[in-house]
Amino acid sequence: MTAQRWGLACGIAAVFLISSGCVSAGKAKSLTAQNQSLTERNQALVAQLENLKVHSTNIEDQLLRAEEELGLLDAEAGVDRRRLEEYRKQRSPVAGLSPLPPLAPHTQAQLARISERYGSAASATGSGVSKLGTDILFDEGQDQLKPGAEPTLRELAEALNSDEGDGLKILIVGHTDDRQIARRPARDLFSDNFHLSLCRANQVARVLQQSGLDSRRIGVAGYGPNQPIAPNTTPEGRQKNRRVEIFLMAQEVPVIGWTESIPALYP
Repeated sequence: MTAQRWGLACGIAAVFLISSGCVSAGKAKSLTAQNQSLTERNQALVAQLENLKVHSTNIEDQLLRAEEELGLLDAEAGVDRRRLEEYRKQRSPVAGLSPLPPLAPHTQAQLARISERYGSAASATGSGVSKLGTDILFDEGQDQLKPGAEPTLRELAEALNSDEGDGLKILIVGHTDDRQIARRPARDLFSDNFHLSLCRANQVARVLQQSGLDSRRIGVAGYGPNQPIAPNTTPEGRQKNRRVEIFLMAQEVPVIGWTESIPALYP
């Protein structure tokens, strides 16, 4: 081999070696980058897995709390069911009553005449109860009957003492407007609106008793300002609310506090 050819061969070999070194260095760099990327992804997956474990633990805790709350609710529901059953047992003597007969036609006619100036009586079908249209109205802070009320009540007592009306129970309910009792002498006579409403009902009951109606057939109640039939924002509305209502009831109608109507409450 000539010196010229030898030199050419050495040059080619040198180029080959240099090129191989560059390729190996590039591959190593690429592998290093890939390894770094895989390491970062692995770390991210590990962190995600830890987050999932924490989330799973939280879900389990929530499930346990939900099961505990469900258990408490179930226990409360059991108590409510027992209370409902007890209420039904207590109510059964009342619920078992058959529909009550309406007032006799003759008495209805009499009551219609009595309440003509105030409006007709209202009845709840099958309830055995009628509300007379004879609401007695009162002046503010007063329990005195207005002129003309007593003749109407005496006529009512006469109708209720007739054969058709005999035996009916009478519930007299007093009401007031929403104004506080501030002026004398009303303030000295009535402690509050409940007291005033009851006194108004008593005045009506007094006239009925004086007219011959047996007091054992009469009940009185006072609701104060809590059952208005008109807004208390105008004088006219307040006048409507200062009233006494009269309800007629068949003997079978249960009335709270009327011992003979719900004997099961008085063993």
